Amino acid sequence: MDEISIGTLLLVLLVLFFFSAFFSGSETALMALNRYRLRHLANNGHRGAKQAQSLLEKPDRLIGLILLGNNVVNLLIAQLAAYIGYRMHGSVGILIANLILIFAILVFAELTPKTLAALHSEKIALPAARIYKPLLTLMYPFVWVANFFSNSLLRLFGVKVDKSILTTLSHEELRTAVNDEGTTISSEHQQMLLGVLDLEKVTAEDIMIPKNEIVGIDLEDDWDDIVTQLKNISYTRVPVYRNSIDNVVGFLHLRKFILKILDKDLEREDLEKLIREPYFIPEGTHLKKLLFEFQANKRRLSLVVDEFGDIQGMVTLEDLLEEIVGEFTNDPATYDVEIHPQKDGTFLVDGGSHVRDINKALTWELHADGPKTINGLILEHMQSIPEPGTSVLIDGYPIEVVQIQNNAVRTVRISPRLPQREEVA
Repeated sequence: MDEISIGTLLLVLLVLFFFSAFFSGSETALMALNRYRLRHLANNGHRGAKQAQSLLEKPDRLIGLILLGNNVVNLLIAQLAAYIGYRMHGSVGILIANLILIFAILVFAELTPKTLAALHSEKIALPAARIYKPLLTLMYPFVWVANFFSNSLLRLFGVKVDKSILTTLSHEELRTAVNDEGTTISSEHQQMLLGVLDLEKVTAEDIMIPKNEIVGIDLEDDWDDIVTQLKNISYTRVPVYRNSIDNVVGFLHLRKFILKILDKDLEREDLEKLIREPYFIPEGTHLKKLLFEFQANKRRLSLVVDEFGDIQGMVTLEDLLEEIVGEFTNDPATYDVEIHPQKDGTFLVDGGSHVRDINKALTWELHADGPKTINGLILEHMQSIPEPGTSVLIDGYPIEVVQIQNNAVRTVRISPRLPQREEVA
């Protein structure tokens, strides 16, 4: 090699540095790939994505190939750098070359390419996969030998090496992934996706219309009163009962006989013929299951019962859909007269209002994993029935009891959450 000029040797050294940087950077890029985006690209026919996906299915082979190439190149760099140093300055040149080489490999062959690859993994990994795929075929015998000893050692310690890197996301991981996509998904769509994920957490009891607020038709009423109620009722489907909702008979779809009502051709017998049998669900039914139940049974509302079979409330398809798409109105003043904004910034709230409804209407954070209503929340906190004028601080929100009726909190005044320093004080 003495006849080869120093300039030529330096050029070869530069090329070797390029290969070392390629191996280092492409390794980081391939391992940093978003596996789900990679799958999406592969399913859409992207050649590089298909090859990258194939390589990552056997990560031990890919890593073996990269490390084999990188180590061979780095050894050649060390040998060539020492030779150049010796040619230029003798034995002292070898020492100088090694010192320079430590810095050069760290910066130009490791740190810089790996940082670049981590920032732009897809742009580097997919083209690199097109090179590695045929290279793996060519170098497979050497890679197989290296992996045989490496994998055998790992198995001695109980490590499985035949599993793909691509694993499924848990419910909470998927929720985090949706939350992290705020720059690419609109906030409305983001909330809808989170709403779908939360269907597994929310139960019928959380969103039901309480029993005392159910609007229905009492078949024991005078017929003229029933007709008047049918003409004025604002719901499409209503429950029908005798004397009380506990003696429910079924449901009525008002659209099926609205013309007869207006033409006064409706008779009691006609109405009773159109009653559809009631549909019941346990109060602990998760909304995901409830949605499938509604779909399978062609239902749009259901009565909620407790463990003893007693009716606790009613859930409609609209209530369920609001958990996904949000409330159909954002004006707190229109939430079934449960929330009344005051001029001083406080809110008069019905004690029977659901905590979750208050949180959604006002974007508050009252804890909703215990009692379902404001009344229940206060009673749990105080462990007694409070007197009007009593004030409590729950989750940082000052709550004043305004009215007590039938041993329950009827009306409260809630102020916005106190700043953290005031809350602690």
